[in-house]
Amino acid sequence: MASVWRRVGEFVTRGLTPRGIGLPVASAVLVGAGLFFGYSDLVVLGCAGLIAAIGSIVWVASRPPLRVDRKVEPARVARGQECLGVVHIRNGSRWRSAALIGSDRCAGRDFEVDQPLQAIRLSPREEITTTYEVPTRRRGIVDVGPLRIARRDPLGLVRLAWPYGQAARVWVHPRVHPLLHVPVGTNRSLDGIVDKVQHGSITFHALREYVAGDDLRHVHWRTSAHIGQLMVREHVDTSLPRIAVVLDDRPEVYADEGFEDAVDAAASVVTAVVGSGLTVDLHLASGALIEGGPDIGVQPLLDLLAEVQPVTGTPFGSVIQRLRHRRRGDTAILLTGASDAPASGELNQAAALSEVYPTVVIGAFGAGSPRAATLPGVTLIAAADAAAFADEWNAVPAW
Repeated sequence: MASVWRRVGEFVTRGLTPRGIGLPVASAVLVGAGLFFGYSDLVVLGCAGLIAAIGSIVWVASRPPLRVDRKVEPARVARGQECLGVVHIRNGSRWRSAALIGSDRCAGRDFEVDQPLQAIRLSPREEITTTYEVPTRRRGIVDVGPLRIARRDPLGLVRLAWPYGQAARVWVHPRVHPLLHVPVGTNRSLDGIVDKVQHGSITFHALREYVAGDDLRHVHWRTSAHIGQLMVREHVDTSLPRIAVVLDDRPEVYADEGFEDAVDAAASVVTAVVGSGLTVDLHLASGALIEGGPDIGVQPLLDLLAEVQPVTGTPFGSVIQRLRHRRRGDTAILLTGASDAPASGELNQAAALSEVYPTVVIGAFGAGSPRAATLPGVTLIAAADAAAFADEWNAVPAW
């Protein structure tokens, strides 16, 4: 019984329009008043209103026999770039459909789909295709859908909606600013090759599937016999440059949009590093670590940056110690905020990374960035936003 009343409540709150609520109430009052005072005209008028309300419910009660296919293209976009929802609808009935209204759900908020999904009426077997823009103004993971198709009666008393299709997910990546070059540190390939992994070196890296042309001396026979597929040992040249990018995700060091600028800068750096054929480790001050490179690509890094949010409670000293003890590569790039004096003091702590990393770059974001600060062994890029950071980066003559 409770479930029945719950469904009735949901129908009243979601299905009935304000006019659909007011008409039955007014009609019931008219019927009651007519019976009490003996005015038959009021009773007839009230009954007419009740019949209209019941007829409206019957009109829209059945689910429209529609075939709906919705896609979101592309699934990954940079912040502010165009992302479209493409909807294909076919009326599977032999009858003309009632007025249909399309709406979608994006990041937990409903929005109406633009024309032609506004009060359309489809002829039998008619098909339409329409597109609409998915909001990408803010970085993050955006859940879109499911698409809802509603129908309403001619009097505007009842509007019922049904979900069609599955929900889609869109990764809104940070905005990437072009960087002309990247620091390669002091560890360089003896052959001058920095755009690919050198196989057959002395350092074991991983096992992978055998491909035509691999040296059979590198086949790991025990693993191959265990899984029933040829696996070969992959070796890497440890002299190839490796860059560690550290994003400070503590909210207390940023002001205004400083954190978003730091995320944009991190996306710009990792994109430039991977585009140069180098390996990059992306660290978050809160502890997350993910690797990207020519074989892995930059997408996992941008996906992580799309969903990163500020995290409180991470001691800055522990971040520096972690980088010192877990050195990976010979170039460290720290992106942080510097809008007050304590933050400027933390930059001096970060300068200690130069003791273990031959090349250290610090990007400080915020209107109060210490532009005049000098840190021994560190290239300091103080910028108000990500675009200014890219300009300052490209102006560095050599690393």
